[in-house]
Amino acid sequence: MSLETELKLRVESHGPVRQRLKDVGARFIEAVVETNRIYDRADGMLRKRGCGLRLRTALPLDGTTSRATLTFKGPRLATALKSREEIEVGITDAISLAQVLEELGFVPILCYQKRRESWQLNGCRVELDEPARLGLFVEIEGPDEGSIRAVQTALELDKACEVPTSYVGMLMAYCEAYGIADRTLNLPAGGATEE
Repeated sequence: MSLETELKLRVESHGPVRQRLKDVGARFIEAVVETNRIYDRADGMLRKRGCGLRLRTALPLDGTTSRATLTFKGPRLATALKSREEIEVGITDAISLAQVLEELGFVPILCYQKRRESWQLNGCRVELDEPARLGLFVEIEGPDEGSIRAVQTALELDKACEVPTSYVGMLMAYCEAYGIADRTLNLPAGGATEE
């Protein structure tokens, strides 16, 4: 089990952040389109406890083979930045695992796509995210708040709006507000919506 500590920032455009990443010598990792399926029991037991269970498939935009992971996230810890325990396992057959989860009594409560571009900088992972229907974000994940804040400063994002809510929380609220009963949110076809 590991501890996930991250900062989520809302941005108007990824272009300036991407350029700043290049300027400060960040290492590009990959760009993917993710499909994220969030599971819970019918009684909402995981969400009530502040936990999450996610089955994610990532399709790299460079044409390499897709991969999948199952992730359990524990409740948020009482820290300045969003921090929670996380257990993640790579899997080879997402379709069969989805069937196993449903046989065990878990049901999909949300399915959403997200465009993600990943970079590495000073011990932190920087994600340029575009989740369906929510806009553009930058996530900085690192070993501690000091490292994360240093990367935030290096990227000139000190004045960017911090977002404490998870994508799952925001997307569940979006589905509720717009009456999306099947809670499925896909990216628009045909490429990026920003640049």
